[in-house]
Amino acid sequence: MLAARYLAGYPPELIAQAEQLRLDGRLAGHLARRLPEAHEVRSDSALFDYVQALKNRHMRNAGPLQYVGFDAKLRVLQHALGTHTRRTQVQGAKLKTRREIRVATLFREAPAALLHMIVVHELAHLRELDHNKAFYQLCQHMEPDYFQLEFDLRLYLMNMENPA
Repeated sequence: MLAARYLAGYPPELIAQAEQLRLDGRLAGHLARRLPEAHEVRSDSALFDYVQALKNRHMRNAGPLQYVGFDAKLRVLQHALGTHTRRTQVQGAKLKTRREIRVATLFREAPAALLHMIVVHELAHLRELDHNKAFYQLCQHMEPDYFQLEFDLRLYLMNMENPA
C-alpha cells in the first residue's frame, strides 16, 4: 500500500481514504483543486530572494544565509525534500558559520503552497535544529496551515510516485 509509506502515523481511515483516491484516479484532481496556484520561482537567485523575504518577515534576528538554491541531488523518494546545513569555516583566527538551504528541484514545478511549506520548514531549522514542539510552533507561526500543507505534500509525493 503506497499511502502507508507516505502517510505513516496518520489514522488508518485517512490512509485508506487517500489510497482509494489514488486508486480511483481522483487524487491528482483533488490536489489540483486544493493547490491551484503555481509560482514563478524557477532559478536559484529567485529562490534566494523568496527565502530572504520570508526570513526577513518572520525571523529578522536569525543569522544570514550564504546560499539558497535548488538541488537536483536531493532525492524526494529518499525523504530529502530540502536541507539546512551549518558549516564552520576557519578564516584566519576566526570561525565563521556558513548557513545554506537547499530545496529539491522537484519544487520548481510544484504548487506554490508546497514550495512555501518546504521553505518555512527549512527556515525553522535556523532556530530549532530538531523536529520538536518548538520547531512545529515556529512553522505554524510562519504558516498557520503548515500541518495541512504537510499532509498535502505527502499526497502530492504519493501521486507523483505512482499516479495509478
